[in-house]
Amino acid sequence: MKKILLFLAFIPLLSFGQLKKEVLFIGNSYTYYNDLPDLVKEIALSFGDTLVHESSTPGGSNFNAHSTNSQSLSKINQQQWDYVVLQAQSQEPSFSPSQVASDTYPYAEILVDSILANSSCTEPLFFMTWGRKYGDQSNCQFYPPVCTYTGMQKRLRESYLDMSFLHNASCSPVGLAWKKSIAIDSTIDLYSTDNSHPSIYGSYLAACTFYASIFKKSAVGSSYWPNAIDSATAYSLQEIGSNTVLDSLAVWNIFNADFGFQQFNDSVSFTNLSSNYESVLWNFGNGITSTDENPTHTYALNGSYTVILSAITNAACIQDTQTVSIVVNINTAIDELKAPKQLLFVTDVLGRKTNPTNNVPLLYRYDDGTVEKRIVIE
Repeated sequence: MKKILLFLAFIPLLSFGQLKKEVLFIGNSYTYYNDLPDLVKEIALSFGDTLVHESSTPGGSNFNAHSTNSQSLSKINQQQWDYVVLQAQSQEPSFSPSQVASDTYPYAEILVDSILANSSCTEPLFFMTWGRKYGDQSNCQFYPPVCTYTGMQKRLRESYLDMSFLHNASCSPVGLAWKKSIAIDSTIDLYSTDNSHPSIYGSYLAACTFYASIFKKSAVGSSYWPNAIDSATAYSLQEIGSNTVLDSLAVWNIFNADFGFQQFNDSVSFTNLSSNYESVLWNFGNGITSTDENPTHTYALNGSYTVILSAITNAACIQDTQTVSIVVNINTAIDELKAPKQLLFVTDVLGRKTNPTNNVPLLYRYDDGTVEKRIVIE
């Protein structure tokens, strides 16, 4: 029997159907500059998707202020949102780990708890912001890592991801999309003249990143971009924002169902690659299911089977699926174990039965239908 070992993994199959998402943005001027939520809405509309949004974005607000802000708390409780975006004051998550732990994390927790108290079906989505163009010069003397853009961006990434994983929340990696854009083409100025707030280019890149984070679809090909941006630059920003998110969903803890598998004839070992989930359900396509994390399943019959992994989160309110077809084709013909063919009789060239005789051409006829012509020379 020929033994074949297949190693397969699959990129998440992203839905391209029309979607509707209701999102509350909580933040400050980094969110309201250039009306970021509306930019996301327009990108969504260009693909036939719908974004219904509200905002609470008083200038300079940090998580501490939002945790007691009556407008922010009222909007959280206004309805069951699909996402509530949480954007901290631009500097606070970049400070030292000890300062962030005491001055930022407790209030992020209060906000997340408020979101989930209103509805466990709502996903908190942290807005990873960008480092200032020349670092945070006002705090450089107190904490040197923020003296440069690179150092400040590193701390923002660390803090936002810590908050996301600590609270089983998702993160929109806008700051990392900015970092990639700067590395690819630094002539696209993402900053406004204060070297802190976003230009229209920076806001559009942020919007592309948010579209990919919220809808889990690429913004590449959107027919919408602001008038101040040319089409080539718009396409580049669409690509950077989308790829930053969709190439690394698990890195940003964005809820997603995904798996790979190894197939050895009729036995298939599955590896769960989902992110930010609470439980999983496997359907092997033959009437058998499993809740194991990484199951191995043996198929009894040949055929094509549709395997579905369902990832479940937020107290079973939210579900995502990944589907793959697996073909099982077991070769049961084992040539090595077949019985040897049996000689039925021998004939001469005229077809008359005879006994084996030397120096005469004879035909040897076997039970499998084959005929051999032989002549034994003495």
